[in-house]
Amino acid sequence: MNLKHINSVYFIGIGGIGMSALARYFVAKGLKVGGYDKTKTDITDALEDLGILIHFEDNLEAISDVFLDKENTLIVYTPAIPKDHTELNYFMSNGFEVLKRSTVLGDITKQTFCMAVAGTHGKTTTTSILGHLLSACDIKVTAFLGGISENYNSNLILNGTDVTVVEADEFDRSFLTLSPDYACITSMDADHLDIYGDASALVKSFEDFSKKMKPNGKLFVKNGLPIKGITYGIEDDSDYSVQNIKIVNGSYVFDVKTPNALLKDFKFSLPGRHNLSNALIALAMTVEYGIPKPQLAKALASYNGVKRRFTYQIKSENLVFIDDYAHHPEEINAVHHAIREMYPDKKVLAIFQPHLFSRTKDFGDEFAKSLSQFDEVLLLDIYPARELPIEGITSDWLLNKIDNTHKKVIQKSELVQYIKTSSAPIILTIGAGDIGEEVKHIKKALSIAS
Repeated sequence: MNLKHINSVYFIGIGGIGMSALARYFVAKGLKVGGYDKTKTDITDALEDLGILIHFEDNLEAISDVFLDKENTLIVYTPAIPKDHTELNYFMSNGFEVLKRSTVLGDITKQTFCMAVAGTHGKTTTTSILGHLLSACDIKVTAFLGGISENYNSNLILNGTDVTVVEADEFDRSFLTLSPDYACITSMDADHLDIYGDASALVKSFEDFSKKMKPNGKLFVKNGLPIKGITYGIEDDSDYSVQNIKIVNGSYVFDVKTPNALLKDFKFSLPGRHNLSNALIALAMTVEYGIPKPQLAKALASYNGVKRRFTYQIKSENLVFIDDYAHHPEEINAVHHAIREMYPDKKVLAIFQPHLFSRTKDFGDEFAKSLSQFDEVLLLDIYPARELPIEGITSDWLLNKIDNTHKKVIQKSELVQYIKTSSAPIILTIGAGDIGEEVKHIKKALSIAS
């Protein structure tokens, strides 16, 4: 990819969280940017506010002429786009430079000091903490985030180009296009089995990623994972470890044991030990980079989180409404643990939208076990994303596995009214599909009711 000869970039699937961050990046570089997506969302609205030309039908006639010059236009697509997509096939068949998002990201990072965050869970939060620490400590950093940062109201932090922070996505083995200076692996739980087939193939992919480090690179690994590196963990004997944890006014206060010292009195406001682990690895990478502890402590205390990652929509004495992106059983377990830690003995109503028929099928028993922990469970229909239905795999099928007498499959049109009648003081929405679009309606209804 030679950006010197490119005047415009066209994205197929521009509304995706990773794609939209790249789109913002190219706008900031002064290039003309446009794209297609099948659905209008808050993300596409924000991109259009930047002057990006977007349409929502797979139609060649809808593409502006500025993106039809193959000598000066780069086409970027996501693997989630179906192979029979008209626009994608046109560009591939007519001599355009057509690249996957991961390849473009890999090219951008090659000329910088790259910090990559890998793992089946925790990538987005860890990446956003890492990007924020670097930016707040005046490091010249560009960070591509897999979610909307509350601090920056964006999925792109653009504060210079010395360091690039990226999510190393295991889906479609995309992370193998990267060659990071620093990388971490947060988790390796089975996922994306529609791509990998079985858990061993997923593990092999992470092993391959661990070998992509630049010479003299540093790999950080969650303690207990079967890959060698600098270890990190909570209250254990890792190279980097959180110690002396206290909860003060709803925030964690803790120390960090490093290989060389004990760094005292960090403050972090995101609930849940999983988020504390995410903060630790971001701290470990920035300590190794050479940022002094006083700067890091101040930066971490100012971190506000990522939208749809344990995001408080309502937080009052009598009612709490939390929204989270959790879409894997282990992520749901982590959210449950965080809620019970912060709100012991309070009734929790959880609304879950399963994401992908294949993931629901592969982890049906695990989803049932994780969801059964809540006091009451509502299931929306499965969000298909890139998939066609699988016979017999429905939300009713999953509901029957849940060991909880207070459970129900519900339609989106019924959701707000049902929640308004609930006696639960803790309302939780979880899932990676379009359940996020329902959050504003739920919040409005609950705010009026209270």
